[in-house]
Amino acid sequence: GLGMAGLNYPGNATYYEEKENKDNIASFEFIPWILGQCSTISEVKDLLSRINIADLNFSEKMQTSSLHWLIADKTGTSLVVETDKDGMHIYDNPVGCLTNNPQFPKQLFNLNNYADVSPKMPKNNFSDKVNMAGYSRGLGSHNLPGGMDSESRFVRVAFNKFNAPIAETEEENIDTYFHILHSVEQQKGLDEVGPNSFEYTIYSDGTNLDKGIFYYTTYSNKQINVVDMNKEDLDSSNLISYNMLDKTKFNHQN
Repeated sequence: GLGMAGLNYPGNATYYEEKENKDNIASFEFIPWILGQCSTISEVKDLLSRINIADLNFSEKMQTSSLHWLIADKTGTSLVVETDKDGMHIYDNPVGCLTNNPQFPKQLFNLNNYADVSPKMPKNNFSDKVNMAGYSRGLGSHNLPGGMDSESRFVRVAFNKFNAPIAETEEENIDTYFHILHSVEQQKGLDEVGPNSFEYTIYSDGTNLDKGIFYYTTYSNKQINVVDMNKEDLDSSNLISYNMLDKTKFNHQN
């Protein structure tokens, strides 16, 4: 009943010493711990009141990942969990999306800078003495940030999500969902992290929480791949895994 993701939160994420009166959960255990016990945001909030995300590594060879988390249920209600130096913070999320740094309240506040952005053609508020006919469609979104940074991507994905039309068929809505995700994906060559080395979006995914169907695309394969979890034994103690379909495919029509 829930969807959950951990996103990069370096310089802010803080994990704590173990506490006797709390459920001490490592950051790498947090997602399965929530998903295994909750099906609604209300249940999540109740469980979070008892949790302490402890500073525990998966192994001595692996350091902890600096994360903050987005959690959503079937109703579309969502929240953000951040563990900062001053403690854990749980935020209701009216936007329904999240990217990496900075802190979620800063991401929300930054949206104030884009209150005038619109899918409609803008009115001429500059001056009635200047004729502005509009040289192109889409000028209402002219001031959307276009950078690869997480704050810019947060603004774009929120704008695209709020303005995307809801279609009549499930297939169309899934297609729209991936258009929204791909609008903020990172292309190789645009975010350099080293000599000839780039940050890029390895895969994009989503889950139909009502039907238990998982969808994904990869950087090289934009065909929407489907895993129906109802076809698996979800009570099994064995880990179920699939090879990622990552090869570019072409549909030849002649």
